[in-house]
Formats: sequence, structure tokens, C-alpha cells
Amino acid sequence: MSAHKNIVDIVKYRSIWLGISLLLTLPGLVFIGLCYQKYGAPLKPGIDFTGGSILQYQFERPVELEQVHKVLEDAGFAGSQVQQASISGKPAVVMRTKSIDSETEKRALDQKLETELGPYKQISVDKVTATIGPELLSNGLLALFVTFGGMVAYITYRFKFDYAICAIAALVHDVLVLIGVFAALGYLFQTEVDSLFISAVLTVIGFSVHDTIVVFDRVRENSKSVGTKIIDPVTNEERKKTFGEVANDSVNQTLARSLYTSLTVVITLLALFLLGGVTTRDFVLAMLIGIISGTYSSIFNASCLLVWLREKRQGAMQKKSLKTA
Repeated sequence: MSAHKNIVDIVKYRSIWLGISLLLTLPGLVFIGLCYQKYGAPLKPGIDFTGGSILQYQFERPVELEQVHKVLEDAGFAGSQVQQASISGKPAVVMRTKSIDSETEKRALDQKLETELGPYKQISVDKVTATIGPELLSNGLLALFVTFGGMVAYITYRFKFDYAICAIAALVHDVLVLIGVFAALGYLFQTEVDSLFISAVLTVIGFSVHDTIVVFDRVRENSKSVGTKIIDPVTNEERKKTFGEVANDSVNQTLARSLYTSLTVVITLLALFLLGGVTTRDFVLAMLIGIISGTYSSIFNASCLLVWLREKRQGAMQKKSLKTA
């Protein structure tokens, strides 16, 4: 039996794949540190984390949410949330902004809204606390670690422990890339994160581990052929098939499926990013980054790490056998 030619050789070029991941991750870690110094958090927290003010206004003429959002940004209220509502049967705009602490700041905002969008009726102005408090955030982080533990247990049971370690490593890579990009955006462009960002991170985690398991499932199926005799395509000599070649075959067998699945999601997200309006743009951007990173790590990082661990273990076993011989 002869070995077929693979489209991607993960073993031969694994230093390149892992180097690309390192180049993507390290700058993000730097910006996470810078955000800690500037904001006291790894990302610039939005009003869901810090609290703020809720303003309910009824404008005399119809206004677009994008128009209101732009006025708020120009007035120094970047990261505000704007929603359409109905109060007493009439359309209204609900604006959730950072805390407005002075009457002067409130008057300046009201004047700008009236100048840009026309006369309005003020329904209510209230101060609110953070919707995601420290206790909720700590509970969420605890739940995330429990989830990781559950994933390790399940993948270890379904596959083997080294499969689980590599899957979690790829997952951590995707989360670090996503958080690193938004840390850079927060530090350089004042981009804030809110509850939607947490939803995006959780969705990316689910997508990434799902794609990795598909690849690993094929690796497990093909691993039965490790040690079988093949004809080396370079030397034309008979030799035994290695685990690295099995991983190469498995990645190439699932490559088209992974790319096509991710591409359909990316096309949908691009349409939402370009045409969906500013209120969901950061959420869609987070999804885009996470899906692309998750696809890359499932194809290259997870498989490369698995081959590396197997080769290390095999080398250690050979050294042990030589010592005991």
C-alpha cells in the first residue's frame, strides 16, 4: 500500500503553524497587560460591567438607531446601547450610557440630541447598577472552569487523555486570540465589551471544541493503521506508517468539511457585520474572529500538538527500553 499525497503536511510544517499561533497570541497578551494597567481589567469594561444611566426619549420625528448611536459617540458616550421601544403606544428610544454624573454633562448631551435629531420628549432618566456584577462574573468563570474539566473528562473517556489536553490547548488559544484582539481594540480605539461579548466567547468555545472533536474522531479511526507497512513515496522503500502520517491523512480527510462549514458561517457573519448596524457590530466581529481562529486551531494546532505529544512519549519509551536493555 502506498501513502497518498496530502494537501497539508502538518508534521513537516508544524513549527510554522504553531509559530503563526504564537504571533497571533503574544501581541494580545501584551495588550491585555496594558488594559490591566489602564482599566484594571483585561478588557475595557462596558456599562454592563460598570453601570450607567438609562434615558428614555420620544422624538417628534422618526430616527434611526444608528443616528442616535453616532450622536452619543460624538458626545463622548462611546459604547452606549440604543434600543427601540414603545411607551404608551408611541415609539421611543432607550439609551443606556455610561453614568451621567453632572447636570452640565446631561444638558450638553440633550442639546446635541436636539440639534442632530430634532425635538424630543424626555420620558425618564435613571441611574442603574451593573447588570454583570462581580459575583455573577466570578460564578461565570467558575462555571467555565467546570466546563473545561467536563470536556477533559469526556474527551479522555471518548478518546484518550492526550487528545483532551490538545483540545483544551486549542480552545485556550482561540479564547486568548479573541480576548487579545478586543484588548487591543479597547486600548487603542476605546472599544468596550458587554454581555454580548461573553455570549460570543461561549459560542466560540462550543464551535472550536466541536470542530476539534471531528478531526480527532477521524484520527482515532485511522490510528488503527499505525504500524502497517507502506511504500515510502520518496525512497520507494517499505516501512511502517507513523502516527504523524495518520494525523496528516485525518486532517486532509476532514479539511474540506471543516473549511466549507466555517466558510458558510463566516459569509453569514460578514453580511451581518457589514449590513447589520452598529448595535451588534462588536458581537459579530467577536464571532468572526473566534470562528476563524477556531477553524485554524482545530486543523493545525490540535493535530500538531497531538503528534508532538505522541512523538515525545514514544521517544521517552524508547530511551527507557534502551536503559533497561
